[in-house]
Amino acid sequence: MRYWLFKSEPSTWSWDQQMARGNEGEEWDGVRNYQARNFMREMAVGDRGFFYHSQSEKAVVGLVEVIAEAHPDSTTGDARWDCVDIKAIGPMKTPVTLEQIKAREELADMILVRNSRLSVQPVTEAEWAIICRMGGV
Repeated sequence: MRYWLFKSEPSTWSWDQQMARGNEGEEWDGVRNYQARNFMREMAVGDRGFFYHSQSEKAVVGLVEVIAEAHPDSTTGDARWDCVDIKAIGPMKTPVTLEQIKAREELADMILVRNSRLSVQPVTEAEWAIICRMGGV
């Protein structure tokens, strides 16, 4: 199993909306960055991810699971763009903010810290464990 982080602006797609989709999940569509797309192409069913609210909140708010591997993004006819489907597993007991993540020396190399603009990114197993503990899960 691998670990990932999915960033979304709450005004576009929020954690509450993701939770409301239940086991049916939702396409992680609209990504138009080659590096983020390539990361989605590496994902496998069962991989886990953090759901991260960007913009003003800037916090990991929930846990998700990949339920469908990379396939054509339904929001475009351009064959270059793929997406995966994810479903919510559950919320973080306590959201973990970017500020808290940056304050932890052992998370200094995390992509979220080094390249905060990338909307889909890998998370190491160690980073996953640390942030889960910080969030009470």
